[in-house]
Amino acid sequence: MSTQGGYAAPVRWRSAMEAALYGPGGFYVRPGGPGPAGHFRTSVHASGLYAGAVARLLRWVDAELGHPAGLDLVDVGAGRGELLAGVLAALPAEVAARVRPYAVERAERPPGLDPRIHWVAAPPEGSTGLLFANEWLDNVPLEVAEDGRYVLVAPDGTESPGGPVDGADLAWLERWWPGGGRAEIGRARDEAWAAAVASLERGLAVAVDYAHTREARPPYGTLTGFRAGREVPPVPDGSCDVTAHVALDACAGPESVLLTQRGALTALGVSGGRPPLALASTDPAAYVRALASAGEAAELTARGGLGDFGWLVQPVGIRPWPRGGDGGMPTDVS
Repeated sequence: MSTQGGYAAPVRWRSAMEAALYGPGGFYVRPGGPGPAGHFRTSVHASGLYAGAVARLLRWVDAELGHPAGLDLVDVGAGRGELLAGVLAALPAEVAARVRPYAVERAERPPGLDPRIHWVAAPPEGSTGLLFANEWLDNVPLEVAEDGRYVLVAPDGTESPGGPVDGADLAWLERWWPGGGRAEIGRARDEAWAAAVASLERGLAVAVDYAHTREARPPYGTLTGFRAGREVPPVPDGSCDVTAHVALDACAGPESVLLTQRGALTALGVSGGRPPLALASTDPAAYVRALASAGEAAELTARGGLGDFGWLVQPVGIRPWPRGGDGGMPTDVS
């Protein structure tokens, strides 16, 4: 029996993902690896405009909190700390000086990281500020079911039927993914998100991810793999990322807002509109810069691409965001 990937075959998908991604030598924790940026392109890697938008959101939270002496910025699933570094660079110096940045990761701290960034294994308890999780929940291991039975998987990716789905997993399926067929049981993601939100004393929690809602669950699921920039079969042997889209509506809590990335970034001032052609005559260099920025904004907000990502925005002790009339941020930005 194989033990490739750190487990003996066959096991349920949640155990297989845990071993393949986070076990000894796992995809996300093996020393010296390139990190997520070496295998797939996220919004953080696509453009600095994304970090700038998160910086603007942090400043909105800062104002809602009354500009506290210590403003926490907690990046859950921080990769190599790229988003935190970008946000710190985008903030005015007087605001950045009050920010306490935390990178939540299970991998070792990368060399050369900004010394201001605290590298931690879990969100700090009692934080006040913005908790941001970009493409984290899709890598929280989950169970897969088919026709009412758990799906088992070997380290080489071969699947076989397991026992009947029962207990809390069955209750989750009946509520959030009814209808039989193949389904991805998102209960573990709900619990992980609830725990992250509970670490906030006051502020805003945001999860950004590939997502779907109850009205449009994919009939065959979304489980897949990524390696070196290419989509590959989800083989849970530690050689590739193993990921599945997130049922963000199941994760949502009181006063949560669900919207698309396109809507969220528009509300935060990211626009893919082309600069006026007249600028090319009066200031050609500025026109080229504005054109490049518009192209990056278009990628971040594109339909059928990054713009379709879901944003789950959950306030804790402050007003919900976005709100109509707040700096031009409309209530309905979907």
